[in-house]
Amino acid sequence: MPIRDTPSESYEFDSSALPLLPLVYVAWADCTLTYDEIDTIGKIVKRQTWLDAAARQSLARWLDPGAPPTARQLQQLLITIRRLARDLPRERRSLAQLGIDLARRGAETIGDWDAPEAERALAEIEDVLGVIGSEASQELIAVSVTAPPPEEALPEFDVSELTALLDGEHAETRERVFAILDDPQFVYEYGLDKAVYRERVLEWCRALAANGVGALSFPEAYGGRDDLGAFITAFETLAFFDLSLLIKFGVQFGLFGGSVERLGTERHHERYLTDIGTMALPGCFAMSETGHGSNVRDLETVARFDAEKDEFVIHTPSDHARKDWIGNAALHGRMATVFAQLEIGDERHGVHAFLVPIRTTKGKPARGIRIEDCGHKLGLNGVDNGRIWFDKVHIPRENLLNRFADVSADGAYSSPIVNPSRRFFTMLGTLVGGRISVAAAALSAAKSGLTIAVHYGQRRRQFGPAGEPELVILDYLTHQRRLMPRLAAAYAFDFAIKYLADRFINRRPEEEREIETLAAGIKALSTWQTTDTLQTCREACGGKGYLAENRIADLKADTDVFTTFEGDNTVLLQLVAKGLLTQYKHQFGELKLFGAVKFLVRRTARGALALNPVTTHLTDEDHLRDPDFHVDACRFRERRLLASVAGRLRDFIEDGHDTTSAFNTCQDHLVSLAKAYAERVVVEQFAICAQAVEDESYGPALKTLSDLYALWRIEQDRGWFLESGFLSQNKSKAIRTLVNRLCGDVRGDALALVDAFGIPEKLLGAPIGI
Repeated sequence: MPIRDTPSESYEFDSSALPLLPLVYVAWADCTLTYDEIDTIGKIVKRQTWLDAAARQSLARWLDPGAPPTARQLQQLLITIRRLARDLPRERRSLAQLGIDLARRGAETIGDWDAPEAERALAEIEDVLGVIGSEASQELIAVSVTAPPPEEALPEFDVSELTALLDGEHAETRERVFAILDDPQFVYEYGLDKAVYRERVLEWCRALAANGVGALSFPEAYGGRDDLGAFITAFETLAFFDLSLLIKFGVQFGLFGGSVERLGTERHHERYLTDIGTMALPGCFAMSETGHGSNVRDLETVARFDAEKDEFVIHTPSDHARKDWIGNAALHGRMATVFAQLEIGDERHGVHAFLVPIRTTKGKPARGIRIEDCGHKLGLNGVDNGRIWFDKVHIPRENLLNRFADVSADGAYSSPIVNPSRRFFTMLGTLVGGRISVAAAALSAAKSGLTIAVHYGQRRRQFGPAGEPELVILDYLTHQRRLMPRLAAAYAFDFAIKYLADRFINRRPEEEREIETLAAGIKALSTWQTTDTLQTCREACGGKGYLAENRIADLKADTDVFTTFEGDNTVLLQLVAKGLLTQYKHQFGELKLFGAVKFLVRRTARGALALNPVTTHLTDEDHLRDPDFHVDACRFRERRLLASVAGRLRDFIEDGHDTTSAFNTCQDHLVSLAKAYAERVVVEQFAICAQAVEDESYGPALKTLSDLYALWRIEQDRGWFLESGFLSQNKSKAIRTLVNRLCGDVRGDALALVDAFGIPEKLLGAPIGI
């Protein structure tokens, strides 16, 4: 049986050598054998008496390490093998057995190769090759198999019932917003010119206002429903569509309108709220400055009271004090809520909010106003961000938003809140609703990415056993490890944000500091989780996820800034840690930590952090899936970090360092504490909600998600838990093993779980094709 390449090169196989064809092919095609291994195979061949001289000679040429066969020769050899194996039954067999089967088909007579000693020699060669013979033989004789469409298992629960649970009490608002977005004018397009995009977003925003969506949180007297929960739900729902629209909507109705409503009094409400709610008065929220960013307390813009004219004079003293990244400023805003240092005579009273006209009704900058476009951005290019300078702009005294402080005509300053620091943070408390809304909107973007990636993972096939259909990529453990914990995180943050929003809406005065602290922490973790989730979803969709039409690219770009607006996440976490350190002494927001630190060191020194030597080593599944264990782990970490950072701060302060220096030295420690606190709340709330579900159909799926999220978070920080002695090595390994299994369990419900988000197909972009 000749195998020829060129006239100058001709290798021939005697029929007695047919059993060796698969082994010879694998020996070279595997490309991992050493000369010594090939030499060993050659020696085994030479010992075989069932091979005639011609066969041994031809095999010696094929197994010569100094003259390996060419690629074409190997291809011809493979063609010969597959021709002989064409009608062989598709079953698992060793390379040695495959060779014998080929010889039985290709030889004219039964030779000595059919003897037991020949089969033993073939098996010995196969052992030298070091391959899994059954898989190698399948690969050799494999033919292309067209994969059937993946079968989607029917969910074990009614998806609509889980959707109803997630929608909660504001399901009607969500459906109302979805109905508006179903109008043909709301079509998501990619690559729009910036100017065209901005005008389209403006028209969308006006359409929402015309449907009463923007004014949902305003009092009924001004066209609203006095329903902050419905407004947050509407904002969260809009995040399933165009995120530039979301931000413009949030600036107009949440920040600008919200500042007038919550910082102003009846005179401001009567004059402005109706027009804000209908977008007859487009506005801005001008807090951030180029030189200060998150440091609102030290803003430089000045509002000096002119008693003779009964006016405030708003002025930008330097380029560092220009208002920067102000949404609605570059094109459409006509008025801005401007945060500035209030000065009366020689006395400064801190940051207050003022209503300042920035454009005329014809759209021209008002007198003393200079506006500049921020330009093209990484994302959100449908939002007209701008910079604003004020050159001694005069506004009426009544334009001070005076709910928490006022100035009389004779220049007397008054406030119902005596403490300046408390007054400042009470004013900034108006940002809490914005932080909750941003956390919820970020979660919506993550849900969109997960829905796209999970459906793609169920349709896309890749690799698999030779001769069989390729596997659905969602069946690979690595793919499950990427997506399933993040799907669990989406559910975890859904319940945590609902808990936070409910507490904020129904807050009592004594709870405000705690809620502000929690909102800062949840906002930071939620937006970071979204960034991580969308990157993972992009990668899980391969090149398809990189295409703009498949939505994930814009979701990534548009949500990237979520981690730094409504407060830079790292700065917010420092505020969280400060709040945890000082809440017992009611010193939130100040660096006067010494008394609080001493108090905490004493408080945590009373044995509250003792480890249980039994539970440290428990590895049984019932224990590892016990919500009490999950919450205890998170609470232990939070308390241990609180105690240790308090001790460090105490030592620094007692050594003579000022509190600012001490705080700066411990920043990484403080951020870890803040993350631990917020993560504990998320784990705890998910566990509470999952346990409270009485529905026996989707209840088990939620319980599995809750367990997966908690154990995944413990696993992610297992280095700390091991260092602290909370986990033994065996327990850490057991958690890793259980996370793998829970990923597989969640995979079975993954399609139903993302479909329960209830996102209309129109808002998900083009379905990713294969």
